[in-house]
Amino acid sequence: MRPALTLGVLGLTPAATLDFLQRLEANTPAALERDHIRVLADINPKLADPDAANAGFLLAEAAGALAGAGADVLAIIDDAAHAHTELIERASGLAVVDMIDAAADAARMADARRVGVLAPRGAIRLYREYIAAHAMGMVSLEGERAQAFAAALQALRDGDLGRERRAEMRAFAEELIAGGAEVLIAGAVELPLVLDSAGLHVPLITPAEELARRCVAVCMGLEPAPSPTL
Repeated sequence: MRPALTLGVLGLTPAATLDFLQRLEANTPAALERDHIRVLADINPKLADPDAANAGFLLAEAAGALAGAGADVLAIIDDAAHAHTELIERASGLAVVDMIDAAADAARMADARRVGVLAPRGAIRLYREYIAAHAMGMVSLEGERAQAFAAALQALRDGDLGRERRAEMRAFAEELIAGGAEVLIAGAVELPLVLDSAGLHVPLITPAEELARRCVAVCMGLEPAPSPTL
């Protein structure tokens, strides 16, 4: 059996990254503490705008530092930042364990034909591509409703986890269900802090949970490691 791989974690927001690390620990089949995988984490809120003009270069630089510290594969704890995967892989030499693909695959496994996605604009484009590749349709917020979601998500990122924000996010989710979604993807890493499956009538997929499972499987040799873009 080959040695376990070291996972590099590139986090853009503290709360979402700490949530992912808890999921990673919970999904690791370890009988003893020493059986857990090694994790190198860089939580850098200054990278928190993956749509900025130089975002890809900054993310690639941070990934390169993780590679230099000993990481073998990389997890990026931000949906929209996956738009820069190719640049990050080329620059760092690290293969990215793809969170978008993991979430889309979970929707496919749920036998969904139409997938509702709550996500910021940059991530919506990615989810549309991946979901179509799995031969499923996508339901998303449009126009003014998409703008309202973006404003609510920014408030959430600024630390507003109150009752009003929770009710607002649930209303957006129910809107997608009413629009025909058979499964929902919480396509912003902050959403699980205020949105869960309780009371929803369709499955709710948390990409960070699916990513944690896949990272454990890859690092422990339970499934093949991805290959970086060269």
